[in-house]
Amino acid sequence: MTTKKVERRIKIKYRIRKSVNGTAERPRLSVFRSNKQIYAQIINDLTGQTLAAASSLGLEKMPKKEQAAKVGEMVAEKAQAAGITSVVFDRNGYLYHGRVKELADGARKGGLNF
Repeated sequence: MTTKKVERRIKIKYRIRKSVNGTAERPRLSVFRSNKQIYAQIINDLTGQTLAAASSLGLEKMPKKEQAAKVGEMVAEKAQAAGITSVVFDRNGYLYHGRVKELADGARKGGLNF
């Protein structure tokens, strides 16, 4: 049972994914945002392999925006360790503000280019 809000996000997601694809040179940084947590994965779509991932699970109690920024920095750190410097950002149908924007800014601060 999906709501109109979720259906709208899924439509936007498919529209974005038509043009955003991850390759070995520039993998895709995908964001998933739930009500309580935020997750980020760096994915090579050619092989379907997740190269790096981070989430807010296990982080100490802090505001959600700070959690998102920290997750962005963590995923950037793991990407640097895997030899990834530039990515394509996939906001996954979410609007680019709030926690999604904080995660992107944290990833940029951590050294990722997109």
